[in-house]
Amino acid sequence: MQDAIFCQNLAKYFRHYHKEPGITGSIKSFFVRNYESKAAIRDFDLQIAQGEIIGLLGPNGAGKTTLMKMFTGIIVPSAGEIQILGHLPHQRENAFRRKIALVMGQKSQLWWDIPAMDSFLLLQKYYEIPDADFKKRLGTLCELMEVEKLLKVHVRKLSLGERMKMELMASLLHQPEVVFLDEPTIGLDLVAQKNIRDFVLAWQREFRTTVILTSHYMADVDALCQRIVLVLDGCKRFDGAIREFESMLGKQKFVSVDFETPIDNRENLWAELDPNWNNDGTHVELRIPEEALRQTAMAILRDYPVSALSMEKLPIERVMNELLTNPHLLAAPR
Repeated sequence: MQDAIFCQNLAKYFRHYHKEPGITGSIKSFFVRNYESKAAIRDFDLQIAQGEIIGLLGPNGAGKTTLMKMFTGIIVPSAGEIQILGHLPHQRENAFRRKIALVMGQKSQLWWDIPAMDSFLLLQKYYEIPDADFKKRLGTLCELMEVEKLLKVHVRKLSLGERMKMELMASLLHQPEVVFLDEPTIGLDLVAQKNIRDFVLAWQREFRTTVILTSHYMADVDALCQRIVLVLDGCKRFDGAIREFESMLGKQKFVSVDFETPIDNRENLWAELDPNWNNDGTHVELRIPEEALRQTAMAILRDYPVSALSMEKLPIERVMNELLTNPHLLAAPR
């Protein structure tokens, strides 16, 4: 089966110039400019099979959005090879554009001064969707999203969560084979985030759509993704299953302890555990290796006035934070 996404030795460089401050610098730069080239993406290799859900992760400025723009043909690579469903994205062929969709949480493709339904009808004409297919897909999307009563409401009068649902519907009306989701839940409340995640998962399972997700909300990644690609400084630093990513810091448990009275955190036990205390010393969070978990928990319960103690697997947010803070724990750039 053909890969949904294939890229090899992909690179993107942006050229910019330095201008000295003040009127003198402005005049000088008009005649002579000192240019500098900066690598946004370097030697990037990636293969994604059809039907996969991938989390494309990394801090701000890592190169995620640049990758998304190259995948969708918005910008042209400086070097390397890239194919999406066998197409060269930057050629922007009609056949290619019918197979993909890009949803950006901070940008809208809907017209704000008309109802969403009018935008959908315009998109039907743009993608040349037959009436029968359009009606069927719209009905399916409305049922999954529970938004039928909102179709005739002006977009500007919808809540942020409702607008995001309409954005997703607009992107899926032509039933793309590959969907790029760039921060789809940004700014949404917890209920709206879950609704969007549930919808994406239901749609992907129904149509086996390939989904590429970027998000700073690890709940999105944990709920949707089977595989994670971590990008740092334009390079791929991790590519593997989400459970493999979670275990990169070893087999550890996250332990949260509440105390009835403030605790002296200078005692030897706490010094060995690298604890994270609250301000008044009545709550601590710990990361404990599984082999030491039983012994440590028993010591805490025996020696301190514990009101509550909970244990869980190390949250993916903490794994991500630790790896971004200490990138030397990751494999060399590849």
